[in-house]
Amino acid sequence: MDTQALQAFITVAETGSFSRAAEALHLTQPAISKRIANLESQLNCRLFDRIGRQTHLTESGQALMPRARKVLIELEDTRRLLSNMSGDISGTLVLGTSHHIGLHRLPPVLKAFTSNFPMVKLDMRFLDSEQAYEGILHGELELAVVTLSPQNNANLTVVPVWTDKLQLVASRDHPLANADEISLEQLTQYDAVLPGFQTFTRGIVESAFARRGLQLQVALSTNYMETLKMMVSIGLGWSLLPETLLDETMAIIPLEEVSLTRPLGYLYHKERTLSNAGLKLIQLLEQHSDARPSP
Repeated sequence: MDTQALQAFITVAETGSFSRAAEALHLTQPAISKRIANLESQLNCRLFDRIGRQTHLTESGQALMPRARKVLIELEDTRRLLSNMSGDISGTLVLGTSHHIGLHRLPPVLKAFTSNFPMVKLDMRFLDSEQAYEGILHGELELAVVTLSPQNNANLTVVPVWTDKLQLVASRDHPLANADEISLEQLTQYDAVLPGFQTFTRGIVESAFARRGLQLQVALSTNYMETLKMMVSIGLGWSLLPETLLDETMAIIPLEEVSLTRPLGYLYHKERTLSNAGLKLIQLLEQHSDARPSP
């Protein structure tokens, strides 16, 4: 079976459009249509329903999708395994990370990596942590360095590298700013600005309140930590932010009897053969780990 046709099939399914798939694969739309037609002919079934401008997977297409992904992942894994045997540290390393980690944790790691391994092309993709998990599971990313999920996944190897302590903060003119100490119960009386509902960090914060039967008042949400920092600094609400973001624009308020942290680290699929470049990046991450023993 033509692997290029499988790649075209997956891209059309993911984008929902033959034209967008052609753009993503740097092909013409007729070329994409021809590859899908050939695949449908080989399999003797229709893979897409085309209704107006909408493209939807048929039942056969839905059945093919996970198998097509698996074929391409196994082929790429085989190529990586054979390449690794040469000992070369080169090629492309597809790395997913969040904006916050990319800005505040990864720079020294990436500086050392690019300096030591100039033949490696880094394909960095800035994603929400939850999206990066999906990218690893679907074989779109080799490695991800993100906020780690509180839920285990048997298909993934997940390794903590850093611990982010979350500090309670508000603007300097917020009613909470001069408090010596405050409880979770008292916080529920004020608006919060927090990460989006589906994020791991939001789950960590909400769980702390839920354990005490408390309901948060969330005024605004965004997945970007730097935007949350801005919202806090102009007085839109209190938040819990990592220490790496704190500065003189906000007041740090001691939180009574509660210490909230979030784990940051790397993950990869257990069934994937990591490239030599990926293994070297992992070594550098572990050298920069909070948990690394002192020399």
